[in-house]
Amino acid sequence: MLYGLLKWVVVGPWLRLIYRPKVEGLSHIPRRGAAIVASNHVSFSDSIFLPLVVRRKIVFIAKSEYFTGKGLKGLFSRLFFSGVGAIPVDRTGGRAAQAALDTGMRVLNEGELFGIYPEGTRSPDGRLYRGKTGVARLALQSQAPVIPVAMLNTGELQPIGKRLPSIGRVRIRIGEPIDFTRYDGMAGDRIVERAVTDQIMYALMELSGQDYIDEYATKAKALKEQADASAAEAAEVVRVERRRRRGL
Repeated sequence: MLYGLLKWVVVGPWLRLIYRPKVEGLSHIPRRGAAIVASNHVSFSDSIFLPLVVRRKIVFIAKSEYFTGKGLKGLFSRLFFSGVGAIPVDRTGGRAAQAALDTGMRVLNEGELFGIYPEGTRSPDGRLYRGKTGVARLALQSQAPVIPVAMLNTGELQPIGKRLPSIGRVRIRIGEPIDFTRYDGMAGDRIVERAVTDQIMYALMELSGQDYIDEYATKAKALKEQADASAAEAAEVVRVERRRRRGL
């Protein structure tokens, strides 16, 4: 109810008017039946604009903390994530990945569209990073087709750290569904799951035109944060030394 109200009446029409989404390959989204919508992830607003342009509801998972916050901010968070079709999953502890997979399977078994970002997190620098094999496990267990989606410029409109996307035309490219039924019964085989994941990431690279980096985005993020912290520490040392010299 809330999803449809926000998408078609309250928020969606304004977003379409302001950002004028241009979508290629929309016909690749099936009108009915289960499918996995696998997208690159370059901006927070990916989870806004992708559901906006697809007529069917796309179900994403989101951290349970987004649904349990208090006060006005917590209320807004719950309304927003419920409004974009997200469902809460506890992503803490050792069963976080399995909880996400279980939720995805439930959505697919109900014949719905399940949205997933194979990289596991937003790209720290706009490049495409190695996919995690959860998307392959879902595809092999559910036998649902995987539809690759490239968010082409949301990272430019709303880079990491920017509260709201700049006004500009959002561009999205949707690829042909990928069928992995030839691997029926091979879920759990790490070699097969890696091969399936790599095929999906290759499709995303072709659609998006991004440079591909064969390492996980989470590792790249950690290294970037470490480098930024070191740079900030070095800058502070320089400032302290300059103040000391001026005081002599």
